[in-house]
Amino acid sequence: MTSDQEIILKTAKEIVIKYIETGRLSASSFDESFKAIYQSIKETVELTGPPPGPPLK
Repeated sequence: MTSDQEIILKTAKEIVIKYIETGRLSASSFDESFKAIYQSIKETVELTGPPPGPPLK
């Protein structure tokens, strides 16, 4: 798993957890929602590319 994939996965997880906690998402629709959120974040990251400047460590 690359660094970008790991960051995307963690971000998607945090968003889904917040949605479940606030009642906007039920556990029964987790699979479908997680995939959609993950894909949306992934597409955004791929469109924007790496941030300018030296790489973060």
